[in-house]
Formats: sequence, structure tokens, C-alpha cells
Amino acid sequence: MIRRLDLRGRALDARELRGTLPRAEQDVESALEVVRPIVEDVRARGAAALRDLGERLDGVRPPHLRVPADALAEALAALDPAVRAALEESVRRARLVHADQRRTDTTTQVVPGGTVTERWVPVGRVGLYVPGGVAVYPSSVVMNVVPAQEAGVDSLAVASPPQRDHGGLPHPTVLAACALLGVDEVYAVGGAQAVAMLALGAREDDGSRLCAPVDIVTGPGNRYVAAAKRLLRGVVGVDAEAGPTEVMVLADGSADPVLVAADLVSQAEHDAVAAAVLVTTSEDLAAGVEAELETQVPATKHAERVRTALAGPQSAVVLVDDEAGLLAVADGYGAEHLEVQTADAAGLAARVRNAGAIFVGPHAPVSLGDYCAGSNHVLPTGGCACFSGGLSVQTFLRGIHVVDYSAQALADVAPHVVALAEAEDLPAHGQAVTARLRGSGA
Repeated sequence: MIRRLDLRGRALDARELRGTLPRAEQDVESALEVVRPIVEDVRARGAAALRDLGERLDGVRPPHLRVPADALAEALAALDPAVRAALEESVRRARLVHADQRRTDTTTQVVPGGTVTERWVPVGRVGLYVPGGVAVYPSSVVMNVVPAQEAGVDSLAVASPPQRDHGGLPHPTVLAACALLGVDEVYAVGGAQAVAMLALGAREDDGSRLCAPVDIVTGPGNRYVAAAKRLLRGVVGVDAEAGPTEVMVLADGSADPVLVAADLVSQAEHDAVAAAVLVTTSEDLAAGVEAELETQVPATKHAERVRTALAGPQSAVVLVDDEAGLLAVADGYGAEHLEVQTADAAGLAARVRNAGAIFVGPHAPVSLGDYCAGSNHVLPTGGCACFSGGLSVQTFLRGIHVVDYSAQALADVAPHVVALAEAEDLPAHGQAVTARLRGSGA
């Protein structure tokens, strides 16, 4: 069901492993040619294009591109009380974590009379994308909206695909999550066209504005969403080009094969191209997990999807010699989700450099982070954790340096500015300083 990759007896280097380890394919480049005309159609025709694209790509022509306020209220009123309670607890925990991420302004006195202040200012408007493919993701509403709100963003717009089964509106649980968080600007628009609408804005045929452009688009999606982000990067800020979801479990002989197998199955449940990778120093554990998968996969609801994901080239059981091998593979892979189930899980986790989020020990499965740990589940995939992090309050903040120098402080540093300006053959730079010194008495 799941293949083995034996790296024992080899010298392992994290960077060299990046081309060896199993990884889901994410062909964003070829998707660009599909997405480009979609983006141009939205740019040219606005709301009319969005309606046509909803009908063609989502199988339903949305009766309302912007979800009516009463539909949001009705979705929240009809929400299962247990689901509402779970969402409220998810929001509460996420707010605790994300509120502590808010940076404070700092002022540094460089010299007497000369200061540099770094101000942290939220972007004015953000667009949050919530996918709607084989699963329903109200949790993604929480994970996108809470950090933006905690950053102090004034204007939030959520886009999620229209659903045939729900009258052309996004899934009611997604709508309920928006209402619960106080987000009243929600659009029944999915895929690349949603990214285009948020980035470019859109108008109705009569010229009235449907959706104002945003400053940043965040949220996971398929390769067409990723391609639209790539195409529009620069027009708008983006968080990341999210690829297929992935989990890597680092484990030794102390791990419970039942729990490890359950965690691999839970991640494979997302999608047929989801990646589930076990890295272990124990051949006995590897065999135990493989046996557990034979039992657990047929018993799970989405068995066919899970089986396809586990059998794919993106999933494997990887055998290494020792703890150093576990670390080398973890840092070479840069997993979206990294579980550490070893005898000294906390100690090993503290040495990992590359991961979107790390889950320590047998009582911190990825599922906890997906919903109610308080952490954010919008994380880098495809090895991007080697150079980027997950969604946070910082995603929605900009650092602005404010320079404040007195006449004397400028005069004191003027010779250095002039010397560097001359060295770069930019004499007017120096003259802009010396012009201020003439007649100033400094």
C-alpha cells in the first residue's frame, strides 16, 4: 500500500536529500496557461465573467455573487450547536495565540538627535480564500480571518466557491463561520477567478462596484488558485502558492504504530495527492505501521482516496540509521506538518530547522493543529518551509521606518554620507545633505 525508501548506511545531507525524498507534484507552470485567460476575462468583464465562470467551472450560476446578509445570518442560526461550540473554541484559542504575535513599535536612538522608529501598520484590505473541493473548510475561515483581525486590518473579504447543492452559495458551514467572526463581505466565487476578483476588483455591467481590490490575498487552494497567485503577485501581495497537503512523522521504536498509522491516514484523507511520509529508525515500527494501514484504511470513510494517496509517489516509509538521519530528512523535506514521536520528542523537535508546524509527542496530532490547538494551519507546502513560515499576524503587517534627525545630527554624519555618495558616483545624493548645512549654523 505504501512504498519503502531505505536510506540506511548512507551519509545524509539535508540539501542533497531534497531531490530524493517523496514529494507531490504541483505543476503550477502549466496551470498558468489555463488561468491567464480567466484572469483577463475577470479584468475585462468583471461580475459578468464571474457568473459565467461559476456556471462553467463550478456547475452553478450564482444567483448572488455577494452573499446576502440574511443568508449569512440564516447559516449561523441553523448551525449545529456542537459545531458552533467547536468553532467558538477554535476562535478563542486562535485569538490567544495570534494576539501575542502582534509586534510593537520600537524607537532606536542612533545618535543624540537622531532616531529611527519602526512602526507596524496593518494593510488596509485583505482577501481571504476558502477552498470548497472534496471537503468543507470552516476551519480555514478561522485560520485566515483571526490573524487579519488581530493585526488590525479594517476591511476583510472572503471568497469561497458556489455550491450546486446549496443554491449557488458557498457551503452554509463556511457562511456560518464568517458570520460568527463578524465578516459580512462574502463572495460566492471560487478558484482562479476568486483570486482575480480580489486582486483586481470587479464591477457590475452598470458600472457599480461589486468588489474593491485588496492589498493581500491569502488562503489555500488547488494549483489553479496557486497559478493565479503567481500570475497576480506584484499586483497584489500573496501568502504562498499552496500545494498538496503533507505530513511527515519522525518516529523511533518507542512510537505507537496505531497512532502513527492513524495520523498518516488522517492526512491522506484530504486528497488523492496528499503526502504522508513516515521516517523511522525502527524497522519493527515500519512493519507495524504498514500492518496497521492494512487494517485502518479499509475501515475509514474515504478509503479509496486514502489508499490512492498512500500508494502514490508522494508517500513512503523512510528508514534511516539514527536520530541524525531523522533530522537530515526532516530538514531536507521541510514538511508542512511535522510530527515528532520519539523517546525525547521535545528535544528532537527543538533541533528541527525546517517545518511549517511541529507537533510534539503522541498527544499532539496534526488534527489538533487543524482545528483547536490555537496555531495556524495555513502553512508552507512543497518544501517552502525551508525559507518561509505559515500564516500569522505578521502576514498582514508592514514595517515602516520613520527617520527623525536634528540639524546637528545630520551635520555630524554628513561627511560619511558625502563619501559614500561619491564612492557610488551619485554626487547629488551628497549635495542633498550639504545643501541643508549651508546657513544652518550646524
